[in-house]
Amino acid sequence: MPKDTKTAVDAVAEPATPEVATDVYAVHGADPEVLAYGLAKYSRSALSLRESLAELNEQKAEKFLNTFYFQYGHRSIADLAHIAFAIEQLSILAATVVVDEPRWDGQERSTRYQDFRKSGYFVPDFGGDAAARDLYRDTVDFLFTEYRYFSEQMFQYLRDRTPKPEEMKQEAYERTLKARAFDLSRYLLPLATNTSLGQIVSARTLENQVSRLLSDTRAEVRRLGELLKKAAREAAYNVNHTSAEAALDEIQQRSAELADRVQNVLLREVHAAPTLMKYAEPNSYEAESREELRAAAAQLLGSIPIAPAPLVDLLEDEPLEVELATTLLYQNSHHSYRQIRGVVEGMTAAERAEIIDRGLRHRGCHDEVARTFHSGQKFRFDILMDIGGFRDMHRHRRCVQVLEDYTTLHGFDRPDDIDRAGLADRYDTAMARARETSTALTVRPAAEASENSQYVIPLAYRKRALFKMDFAEALYISELRTGPAGHFSYRKVAHAMYEAVAQRYPDLAKYFRVTDVRQPVDLLKR
Repeated sequence: MPKDTKTAVDAVAEPATPEVATDVYAVHGADPEVLAYGLAKYSRSALSLRESLAELNEQKAEKFLNTFYFQYGHRSIADLAHIAFAIEQLSILAATVVVDEPRWDGQERSTRYQDFRKSGYFVPDFGGDAAARDLYRDTVDFLFTEYRYFSEQMFQYLRDRTPKPEEMKQEAYERTLKARAFDLSRYLLPLATNTSLGQIVSARTLENQVSRLLSDTRAEVRRLGELLKKAAREAAYNVNHTSAEAALDEIQQRSAELADRVQNVLLREVHAAPTLMKYAEPNSYEAESREELRAAAAQLLGSIPIAPAPLVDLLEDEPLEVELATTLLYQNSHHSYRQIRGVVEGMTAAERAEIIDRGLRHRGCHDEVARTFHSGQKFRFDILMDIGGFRDMHRHRRCVQVLEDYTTLHGFDRPDDIDRAGLADRYDTAMARARETSTALTVRPAAEASENSQYVIPLAYRKRALFKMDFAEALYISELRTGPAGHFSYRKVAHAMYEAVAQRYPDLAKYFRVTDVRQPVDLLKR
């Protein structure tokens, strides 16, 4: 055999690629879309991320994303681009809509640690209805006056009944009691109250969020969708500009050519996600489905009075078709899940199929199925709690949440300490005035009268929400939210969730490390 002829044995015997050390490094300074491009290249190139980023620019990233993201539908690429946003001076109502995103990460202003007296509030467009606008402003101004009064009175009440420990500094003592007082006075805050929030989301989550906001029935929320889309496409705020400009001044004095080169690197405009957000538009699937399902809910449930319901109702299993149809109607009514399910169970299979079809018939080729179709979870809690407490529970992302709209139909909660402080009558008067204004604004002729009326509803009023989760999440929420440092509102809800699970599955109760909410709480411990 000639010496230069290779056999199969020779080929196998060739030396393998030498081992290389594992390399781990953080990356900073790349635009979100460029970084997403570089990471996505792992599946299409043998280049390291350093090598990929070195040969990248915005134009190459845009071309790549236009091909693989929009034409081929590889949406996971957008999960690699994470963007930080500040959303400031929006109403609490709008904030709850913004954060209602399963893959959302962020923080909102706390009603416990911040005084909202100077926050201001949102005023919706009442068109030419000056009387409605005046009624709205008078009521919201009144609620803010009451918020201030109750904040001061409840602080005095808590201070009188909670002596300061000798080892505790006066400043810390007062700060802690003010936080507890805000826990009580926040019930007076209307949904119109301005708040601020920060979020860090992937471009994929952002696209879903913007599309959902643009499809909302409320003008303020739609406007927020437009502003988020604009912020993602325009130049971002660069925290390094001030220090970079000072350094450039010094460099300029030494070398104009070098200063120009440095300026191109340090002071260029960064656009967070101009390509990935280019096609974020209102979601016709959501809007058209909502219209049809609202009509179906009104037809099937409009004449049925809302039955009393417990704080937490752990629902039994039912056929999947019944769960789907019930959940679709739930989101578009104010009735409890159990009450709606009774109606759905009395329907024929064809009638249930029609409800389910209304939730899917408008789905486009690139639309994800609506959240209502995330069904089949073992633990499903129908919860009716105050709006303020709901905002805290709303932060749990490892469960599916299906929300009913804001209303005064379910009444309001009044904290026990309000009664003990002798302020129950004044509190009830404030709630009654808010309800009367909300009702009056609902029947006004403005195009968005129903939506506008929601802004005057205080956080004390109850909201219904369906939380669907697995066992691990039920255990987690029960343990975390019954902690003594938490707000008494969601502590009661979390404990009721635990009790419902323990009653149905007694052998599992021992695994819950809950705190008994009936035990007294040290107000000075956080």
